[in-house]
Amino acid sequence: MGKRTEFLYLSEPDCIAAGVLDAKKCVDNAEEVFRLLAKGDYLMGGAGRNSHGLPLVFPSESPFPSMPLAGPDRRFVAMPAYLGGRFDVCGVKWYGSNAANKRRGLPRSVLTVMLNDKETGEPLCLLSANLSSAARTGAVPAVGAKYLARRDAEILTCVGCGPIGRGCLDAIAAVMPGLKTVVCCNRSPENANKMAEHVRRDLGLAAMVEPDLETAVRQADVLSVAVSRTAPLHFQRAWVKPGCTLLASGPFQCDEALWRDMRIVLDNTALHETYVKEGKENHDPTYGNHIGTPIYQLIDDRKLPPLPDFPTLGRIILDEQKGRTSDEQILCFINDGMAIFDMGLCHDLYHTALEQGLGQKLLLWESAAQCEE
Repeated sequence: MGKRTEFLYLSEPDCIAAGVLDAKKCVDNAEEVFRLLAKGDYLMGGAGRNSHGLPLVFPSESPFPSMPLAGPDRRFVAMPAYLGGRFDVCGVKWYGSNAANKRRGLPRSVLTVMLNDKETGEPLCLLSANLSSAARTGAVPAVGAKYLARRDAEILTCVGCGPIGRGCLDAIAAVMPGLKTVVCCNRSPENANKMAEHVRRDLGLAAMVEPDLETAVRQADVLSVAVSRTAPLHFQRAWVKPGCTLLASGPFQCDEALWRDMRIVLDNTALHETYVKEGKENHDPTYGNHIGTPIYQLIDDRKLPPLPDFPTLGRIILDEQKGRTSDEQILCFINDGMAIFDMGLCHDLYHTALEQGLGQKLLLWESAAQCEE
């Protein structure tokens, strides 16, 4: 007789009840993960153990009528990871993305996370992960703001006011003690107005909608960029005022002078080295159009130092490297997304759900048929 195996399923309402919208909880969790990242107590995919994930790439055309074709922001990605410390769990984040989803009444990306026992591989918990992904994506730059932004920063400009931008806003606001005003800048005025309303109603702060990118950026003490690949941005050096902290959770371009003037802080050096390695192997000069692509290209042109020379946020947290060194310095934190942050947050949501009796238990088997052969 084999072992009975069941696992917990957490719907989106279950995750909300477990605290996925608690910004402070999510930021604290992300900071803990950064400490483990800096110490090396984690694994991600690939032979180098630092791959972002394995994407399913759709062709531009196909002789098969039902095969999906390439389109704006269209992809599937599997992101496996192990996270150590008190988490000590394996899992995978799996998502599909399609910009056309909005016309179907769906979010751009549909995400799930599966947590697994590290020894047996048994499923522990399957979570609806749209909110947890947005929360951890917001919490990561919030940790950056906590350690890199000036303490007297009063104005937060949010470029990108969709679900990810909203997650960034809530988390960053939780770590900015002097925050007074949020500037909302978005390609769609509707989303910018919704974010401004949320700021006034739920955060009790002043908010303004600014459709002009230059005007929005010039005001920023902290600049949060949370846009998709379908919304290209270009910042000019003259727009960014001294002392600004730029938190990059989405792709953007800027003048070469701005890249060279900023103190750039990475989330994980090895992740970016993996992007570069994969790009060179694929003969792709864009390196997959990741957030760090402009940096990689400037390094290739010998206009920026090599990746290992940049400080990382985890080592700054551990006080092994310096973050901000002057009030006038412009800092840029590059956050390119890692499944270990999903594992950390989903682990805590899972254990909160167990404590509170949330979710639904699902049976995998009473006794695996293969154990009876």
